[in-house]
Amino acid sequence: MTADVQAGLDTETRDRLLADPGVILADRDLMRALVAAREAEAGHNVIDIRGRAMEALETRLDRLESQHESVIAAAFDNQSGTAVVHRAVVGLLESADLADLVGSLQADIAPLLRIETLRLVIEADPAIPRLPAEAVMVPEGAIGRIVAAGRRTPRGDDIVLRPASPITQVMHGRLVASEALLPIDLGARRPRAMLLMGSTDKGRFMPAHGTDLLRFLAQVFRLVLLSRLRG
Repeated sequence: MTADVQAGLDTETRDRLLADPGVILADRDLMRALVAAREAEAGHNVIDIRGRAMEALETRLDRLESQHESVIAAAFDNQSGTAVVHRAVVGLLESADLADLVGSLQADIAPLLRIETLRLVIEADPAIPRLPAEAVMVPEGAIGRIVAAGRRTPRGDDIVLRPASPITQVMHGRLVASEALLPIDLGARRPRAMLLMGSTDKGRFMPAHGTDLLRFLAQVFRLVLLSRLRG
């Protein structure tokens, strides 16, 4: 046995490392310690390019791992969101009539969507039969003003995600922090309508979020509502 081995590693550890040096290469802390020891041995006036390269690679690896985790998390969120909206759609389709449809929004569909409020807002019009008390009736032209509230350039009938506006708080029926406005086109001879969603979580509905699932929900609700209005 050499003096180096006697002073450093025991025979068993040394043999294991010689048999599988990848153990060291796969351990960041060990590699960092080895590079640091090599730089200390070389002195302060010598720059070890290998050490700098390893640091740069570690930084890139950390960034890639973080991006990878974010992509996976987003995929799970999308899958979960899709399942939630699908359950809500089934709930809408199961409504027996107009009163059941409107009444189920707050009582049944909102909990499925994990939000605090879900209201049908519709402009008053003689062509629309008497709606259940759960529906929020507003004057003609009010929905356009509600959708445009706080926006410099209204974008027509686009879905709106935003912090809760004072103009809609009374419609929610409770205090919420963020909201989604889903305009519903009932046709040229019918009044404007929209679904109003509210959450106590200020980050639930933000302008940067995607709206594909909400758009799908709004389209299904539109078809079900028109069917119940005809019935």
